[in-house]
Amino acid sequence: MPRSTTPSVAHRDHGQPLWPWLAGALLFAVVLVLGVALGAVPLPVGDVVSALAGQGDASTMSIVRDLRLPRVLLAAVVGAGLAMSGGALQGTLRNPLAEPYLLGVSGGAAVGAVAAMAAGLVSPTVITAAAFGGAAISTLIVTALARTVGGSGDTRLLLMAGVVVGAFANAAILVALADAPPERLRGALWWMMGSAADASWSAVARSTAAVLFLGGVLVWRARELDVLALGSEPAAALGVDVDRASQRTFLIASWLAAATVAAAGLVGFVGLVVPNLARALGARQHRPMMLLSALYGAVLLVAADLLARTLRAPAELPLGAVTALVGVPFFLSRLRKVTP
Repeated sequence: MPRSTTPSVAHRDHGQPLWPWLAGALLFAVVLVLGVALGAVPLPVGDVVSALAGQGDASTMSIVRDLRLPRVLLAAVVGAGLAMSGGALQGTLRNPLAEPYLLGVSGGAAVGAVAAMAAGLVSPTVITAAAFGGAAISTLIVTALARTVGGSGDTRLLLMAGVVVGAFANAAILVALADAPPERLRGALWWMMGSAADASWSAVARSTAAVLFLGGVLVWRARELDVLALGSEPAAALGVDVDRASQRTFLIASWLAAATVAAAGLVGFVGLVVPNLARALGARQHRPMMLLSALYGAVLLVAADLLARTLRAPAELPLGAVTALVGVPFFLSRLRKVTP
């Protein structure tokens, strides 16, 4: 009997197929090259490789190394962070429709960041700190609203509370921008719709550090998420403080979403689509699911940013609008499946 039980457990823990990782790595390499090569001024792949090696004419090297490569890498980091945040929130709430944008977390982070910008505080450090504070406050409000109405354990109430907080956040942003100068207003509105256009190497470094640290914490605590996914009573029977563990994961995932908002503004639905895709590709446990989500989240957002700046070149589409074109139909299809 032990002989038949042990392999099945090992299969569940370590039986993640290899092909989704290889396919994701290949897709990431393809979109990375296309993201650097394509744009208002298309570049041959050979010139891109030469520029990355420090060779070629000065204008090509400037386009590749100072403009496009930081932008592509920032989009990849933001996509990875949003996907990991969404995966953690879905595991904590045991709801495949949970994600930072729909739960009002991204909206709260945006309120903090836009309020800092409207006050003239344009330091990246201040904006990031304000986004973290806004995300933390929105998380507390969402959970408090759900608890007041009928208990924070009801995921439907959490989603409804998130929608309410998100609507309030949009109104608060408009109020904060009411008296802003026209040039600051235009920049803030474009940032609210999501954009990686202002990417820089310093922004890439800050975002990468935040995603690696906060995402690493979520991956490290993935076993706790596996237990929480069993349900409140089984998790408590296994010795997990369900409320404390859920709140801790919720807050870390919210801060991770805030780091992406501070870097690229409001970009929705990545945290909804990608974790569901990772599970469909065979990632059942939360650790491989979040790592695979990070890979495909990077692929999705680099591809979305490429479409945003090439579909109507030289004009750019809002990055958040491109991801919504994918995310809204996916949300509606998933809603039909999970609604009784």
